[in-house]
Amino acid sequence: MTDSKAGAELRATAALVVDAVVSSGRSLDRALEEHESRLSERDRSLLRLLSYGTLRHYWHLQAWINAQLSRPLRARDSVINALLAVGLYQISDTRIPDHAVVSETVAATRVLRKPKLAGLVNAILRGFLRDRLSAEIPSDEQALFDHPQWLIDTIRNDWPDDWQALLAANNDRAPMWLRTNPRHGSAADYVERLAELGIQAELLPGAPQAVRLSEPKPVDVLPGFATGHVSVQDAAAQLAAPWLLQDLDGRILDACAAPGGKSGHLKEIGGERIDLTCVDIDAARLAGIGDNFERLGLAATLLCGDASKPDTWWDGQPYDGILLDAPCSASGVIRRHPDIKHLRRPDDVVSLCELQLAMLQALWPMLRAGGRLLYVTCSVLAAENDLVVSRFLNGRGDVEEFDLLHNNNIRDLMRDKVPGLQLLPGAAGLDGFYFACLGKVS
Repeated sequence: MTDSKAGAELRATAALVVDAVVSSGRSLDRALEEHESRLSERDRSLLRLLSYGTLRHYWHLQAWINAQLSRPLRARDSVINALLAVGLYQISDTRIPDHAVVSETVAATRVLRKPKLAGLVNAILRGFLRDRLSAEIPSDEQALFDHPQWLIDTIRNDWPDDWQALLAANNDRAPMWLRTNPRHGSAADYVERLAELGIQAELLPGAPQAVRLSEPKPVDVLPGFATGHVSVQDAAAQLAAPWLLQDLDGRILDACAAPGGKSGHLKEIGGERIDLTCVDIDAARLAGIGDNFERLGLAATLLCGDASKPDTWWDGQPYDGILLDAPCSASGVIRRHPDIKHLRRPDDVVSLCELQLAMLQALWPMLRAGGRLLYVTCSVLAAENDLVVSRFLNGRGDVEEFDLLHNNNIRDLMRDKVPGLQLLPGAAGLDGFYFACLGKVS
């Protein structure tokens, strides 16, 4: 296969992935899984670059497409619309030579069995190359901020002083963070191991196990990954386990545990002083937690069950600590999952809020007096965070907030909420997370 033909097929594949997300509501991970297995490592990297970048800036790219079209493409040609977005993204945001972008994107129309639209694709791409320096800045807010209008409005309402910076952070590429396993050395030790391999990394004051890579790397090049010396986890997510386990041991429950990053962290630092149970409603994802524990050389009790219906799986013995990493809109990790901007709807947030409250109400009776529950979301929306916890606290006399963090360097990055604390995406390179730590009093 010639390089030009391979390039055309790769761009056609990127268009199929983008169209699956935008037009069919597929998750980006699932859409990529359908195609990546037949690609080389190099082509997988390029496919991800094009797919992630196009979805991240889709509204801006769509505004440019609309400006060039005399009328919208038909619904059955939506993949060509996605192909145009992929082509424009390459021209505007990558170092791929313009001539290669045009020729291989035009050739992709034949791969997609839409050869009659090759001339249109060629004309739009060449027109953009000719006029891009004078292209108008979109006035439409969706195109200007590359978010759906409902999400722009919600974030602006919740964060009136920070909303534009927050939206900009969502459109950045996320750094790659690692969590080192203290059973195999310190984070500083691991940075030295990376340096020996020519991999640059830095530490984060206040997150003792966190290491930030200067450039993302495949996990198979990370020393000790296969044997549990290190895991991939954003530093913000790494705050949960030490917060919950401060001066606390005994029976610990990780509700909604999948994919298991926080579960592994709990056991890494809790060791034999905690008896950890991980619950998740998805049996396949629960099996993935088991695989991760095997890699880490650790063990926990794994139960398949619904955290909002503990009567189906709870043994009746109270827990000393509960981590509720609640299902949410994931609006704080959009920079890692740009498909969230395309897939979430306002109604989703409404239903998620009710589920979050139901889980809090169901899990609280399982906590012993003197125990602690840490409510966590990767959301920046008040409706899912402080407003849910406020509804839970209303009229209760058996709760006190435990907002003492182990390190003020992290505390200084957080915004005070009533109740809870919020990290906004981009602060010190972290994802957006909300935390409310609730102690149970007699």
